[in-house]
Amino acid sequence: MLVSGCATHPVSRGTSDSLVGPRGADGPTGATGAQGETGARGAPGVAMAGERGAMGAPGATGERGYTGAQGPSGEVRRGAAGSVGAAGATGAQGNMGMTGAQGESAMGYTGANGATGAMGARGEVGATGAQGSTLYGPAGETGRTGQTGATGETGIAGSQGATTAGVAGETGATGETGAPGSSGRTGHRGVAGIVGQWTSYQDYNFAYDDARIQNADANKSATIAAYLQANPSLQVGIDGSVDSRGSDRADSNLADRRVSAVRTSLIEAGVPSDRIKIGAFGDPQTRRDRRVEVLFTTAN
Repeated sequence: MLVSGCATHPVSRGTSDSLVGPRGADGPTGATGAQGETGARGAPGVAMAGERGAMGAPGATGERGYTGAQGPSGEVRRGAAGSVGAAGATGAQGNMGMTGAQGESAMGYTGANGATGAMGARGEVGATGAQGSTLYGPAGETGRTGQTGATGETGIAGSQGATTAGVAGETGATGETGAPGSSGRTGHRGVAGIVGQWTSYQDYNFAYDDARIQNADANKSATIAAYLQANPSLQVGIDGSVDSRGSDRADSNLADRRVSAVRTSLIEAGVPSDRIKIGAFGDPQTRRDRRVEVLFTTAN
C-alpha cells in the first residue's frame, strides 16, 4: 500500500508479479536400473491345516436377579417462605410545619468566561524521514527430481514345491456364555415423609361479626388444594377456636359458620371432604378472634 506524500522505490518481482523467486530447473533423468537376478527355487509345499470346527451352542440364560430392597422413607423439610404481604394503606398527611426563618443573602454567581483567543501560526514542515529497509522476496522452489530409471527385467520364478495332505482343523471354540438374566424388579418406593403432628399452614381472617371469606384470602383454598394434590399422604385440619379473652368468645355460632365457610371453600377448590378434619388442632397460645387456622399432618 502506498501512502500519499511518501517516495516510492522499485521492487524486484518474479515472473508472476510475486515476491517469490522463479522455480529452479528440473533435474536430469536417472540412469536405467540393472536387470534383476533369477529368482531362487521355491520352498517345498507345507501341510495345510483344515478349517476351524463350528462354534459351540450358546450357554443357557442366567436366572432373574432378586427384587431390590424397598427405598428409605422420604424426608420432611420446611417449605419455602411465603410471598411478602401487600403494603398497608398510606397514613393521613401531617399538619403543615411552621414557616422557616429567612435565609441569609448569598453572593451572586461568577460571570461567564471570556472568548477563546485566536489560533497561533502553523509550525514549520518537519524533515523528510529516513528510507525504509529493502524487502527481498523468498527463494524460489527447488527444481523437480529427475525421472526414475527403467526397472530391470524380472528374474525367472523357482519351481513349485511339493504339496502334502492337510491335517484336521482345530477344535471349535467354546460357545458364548448365555445372556445374563433380566434385572430383578425395583424395590417398592419408600413412604413419603411423615408429619407427626398438626402443622400450621394458612390463616383465614374475617371481619367483625362476619363469616364471609375476604378477598385477600380468596386464593388460599386453591393453594391448599394444589399442595394436597401434590402430597396425597397429607390431610388438613380446620381450627376455628377463638381466644377466650376475645370479643367473639360468646358467639360460638359465628365461629362455626366461619369454619363451615372455609371447609366449603376447600371442597370447591378440589380438596376431598374425607381429607378435611374439624377440631381444636392449633396452639392455644396463638389463637385469635376472627381467625380460622388451617393445618396439615400425615393421614392415619
